[in-house]
Amino acid sequence: MADIHDVLDRRAVTPVFQPLLDIASGALVGYEALSRGPAGTPWESPAALFAAARVAGREAELDWICRAAAYRVALANGLDRRLTLFVNMEPTAWRVACPADLAPVVEQARRGLRVVTEMTERVIADDPAALLSAAANCRDAGWGVALDDVGADPMSLALMPFVHPDVVKLDMGLLHAPHDPHTARVVAAVSAYAEASGATVLAEGIETAEQLSTARTMGATIGQGWYFGRPAPLTSTIGHIGDLPILTRPTEDDRTPFEIVGRSRAVTRTTKSQLMPMSRHLEALAGDGPEPPVLLACFQEARHFTPATARRFSRIARRSPMVAALGAGLDAEPAPGVRGACFGDDRLRGEWNVIVLGPHRAAALVARDLGDDGGPDADRRFDFALTHDRDLVVRAARSLLKHLAPVRVPVPV
Repeated sequence: MADIHDVLDRRAVTPVFQPLLDIASGALVGYEALSRGPAGTPWESPAALFAAARVAGREAELDWICRAAAYRVALANGLDRRLTLFVNMEPTAWRVACPADLAPVVEQARRGLRVVTEMTERVIADDPAALLSAAANCRDAGWGVALDDVGADPMSLALMPFVHPDVVKLDMGLLHAPHDPHTARVVAAVSAYAEASGATVLAEGIETAEQLSTARTMGATIGQGWYFGRPAPLTSTIGHIGDLPILTRPTEDDRTPFEIVGRSRAVTRTTKSQLMPMSRHLEALAGDGPEPPVLLACFQEARHFTPATARRFSRIARRSPMVAALGAGLDAEPAPGVRGACFGDDRLRGEWNVIVLGPHRAAALVARDLGDDGGPDADRRFDFALTHDRDLVVRAARSLLKHLAPVRVPVPV
């Protein structure tokens, strides 16, 4: 029997396509491409296929193979450019160059297909820098981005603003628990995001008329599931075509959090001792509520990340989807559960920032050190600004994510 290396070397992956329909009109808006390994082998299911590739150290290559196979079939069948092709992607694949033999079809797809790339919240937390780069690359091609399995993990709600998805895909588990308080919180957060951004809400796993009705009440306008059609080879038979809008791409900002917020909000001068209560208040918000937000903080230098601060941040990290501390000299994990980053940007070394961002909270305290020397540390002066404007907070937070290195996950053997 062939091994997983032979499967990958032969690019022996076959895509099948599941239709996506406008719930109100029944119009076809696109397909999701789903990959299958060679029939009758241990790698036929996508879960087994990717698990084997991961052990073999070729997961990123498989990711490229699956997307390229979907593009090839869609192009060969002349998929109408008004229809949207959904493909799944591990953003970490963007850290690996596209295999040379697949590059031509990927380039053809950029010119000839309308694609939405699906990402999961797990990857957002594992490698946020790769996520932002991958999303930007998709949008450079005029493609969209979808956040998949929203509701399966509370993390997806807190990290949704960083992705700025064009499509939010509700996890199918929500349809099976419509009266659960967790479902209500997810739907409320997604509805708020969709209303503010114009994003499309898509419900997965619709199998019955009752679930279709439930999806409507959750704000979904696009449906996917066996009720509409099972995954199958792509055909050229198309009826009425519906619309699925792609949002305006989010602003990419190379400025620091203080530069971003300080340009739009009043800046006040004060001392470190007067800033401390504000900082502690925002930290407390990060560990509060049923859907705790993300906490990102800049400490200038490692010495300011004191043992007491480390204990606080570690405690918050037990509930928060992501807690990160950035500063010159900080380790990759300066406290249990806390992401660390030693930045090379000297501008950040002069800033003290505390940013809290989640589905229901957005706040940023940004401060710039005035460089006082010789006096008591508590009397050091800072220029600072405080904002609760979600757009500003998101932009400030995104400017820090690119400094976080990917989490190294052990490969099972």
